[in-house]
Amino acid sequence: MPFTAIAGHRRVLTLLSRAIARETLPPALLLAGPAGVGKRRAALAVAEALNCAKPGPDAANGFALDACGACDACRRIARGIHPDVIVIEPGDSGAIKIEPIRDVVEAAAYRPFEGRRRVVIVDEAEAMMPPAQSALLKTLEEPPSATVFLLVSAMPDALLPTVRSRCPRLRFAPLSAGEVARVLVRDHEYAAPDAQAAAADADGSVGLALAAGSRDVASARNTAMTLLAQTARAADPARRLDAARVLTAKGSTGGNRTAMQGERDQLALCLRLLLSLLRDVGVLAARADVRTLANPDLERGLAPLLPAYDMERSMRAFRAVDEALAALERNASPKVVADWLVLQL
Repeated sequence: MPFTAIAGHRRVLTLLSRAIARETLPPALLLAGPAGVGKRRAALAVAEALNCAKPGPDAANGFALDACGACDACRRIARGIHPDVIVIEPGDSGAIKIEPIRDVVEAAAYRPFEGRRRVVIVDEAEAMMPPAQSALLKTLEEPPSATVFLLVSAMPDALLPTVRSRCPRLRFAPLSAGEVARVLVRDHEYAAPDAQAAAADADGSVGLALAAGSRDVASARNTAMTLLAQTARAADPARRLDAARVLTAKGSTGGNRTAMQGERDQLALCLRLLLSLLRDVGVLAARADVRTLANPDLERGLAPLLPAYDMERSMRAFRAVDEALAALERNASPKVVADWLVLQL
C-alpha cells in the first residue's frame, strides 16, 4: 500500500517519505495513536517504500518517495507473503510472547533475503509480554543496519520505558469524519449515506466504524435528526414527550435483561449521533469551516435548525445529551432517559 492510498496523516506520512528518500529513517519507530486510524497501514507503506522495485517521488501529494504499489515486491508485501517483511501480532491468548520476538531478533542478524531492507512490524505492541520486550530491547540498543523495527500501538505507555526511549514516537491523530467515510466507501463497499452515518459515530477510527457495522447506524442517525427537528419546533411539554417516542420506538419491547440492554445500547447510539449533529449545528452557527462537519451530507437539513438552536441552546442541549449518556451507563431506564432529555433540549 503506497502512502498515497492512506487516508489522512499527511504530515506524518510526509516525514516518513522524506526520511526514506534521504536514507535517514531511524532503525526503530513507535507509531502511536488511537486504534483503527491507519497506523498498521502506514507501517506497511514504509515496508513497500523501502523495498519497491520502482520507487519514485510523488510531487502531487508531497511525498519525496513512494512505492509504486504494482511491482512484485509491493504486491507480496500487501498480501503478507514477502520474506523480508515480518508482521508480529497477538496470538489467541491476546499476548505477544517471547518466542516470535526471539525468531525475528535472530533473523535480524542476517542480511535480507531479497529486499533492500528487512522490516519487522509489531502490531499491538503493547501486548508484548515483559520478557518479549526485554528480548527485543537488546536488538533495539544495537540495531542491525539492514533491519527496521516498527512498533504499532494504541497504548504506547504500556511499553517498558526502556523500549519507548529507543523508539522515536510518531503520533497518529484520529481521522476526520469525511476521511473515515471515504475509506468505508472505497475499501469496504459502504453506500455513501451508511458511510457518513458510521463515520459520525466512529470517533475518527475506521476500525470503530467497521465494528459498528452490524448495527443500523444510518437508521439511528435519521432518528437523531428527526428528534432534533421535532424539538426545534415543539415548545409544549406534551408534544416534546411525544417526540421522545422516536428514541425508543425501535428498541426492544421484551422485559428481560438482554432486551433491556439492547434497547439501552440502541438509545446510546442515537444519543452519540445526536451529539455529532449538535456539534455540527454549532459549527454552522459559528460560520466555521464546513469541512469540519461530522455529517456534511446533512448540512442542508441542519441549516434550517439554526434559528431555533442558537449557540447557547446548542451548548445546553449538548450538556443534556452528555448527561443522558452518563445516566444510561448507570443503567437508568431508557424511557425515563428519553423523556427527560426531550424536556431539556
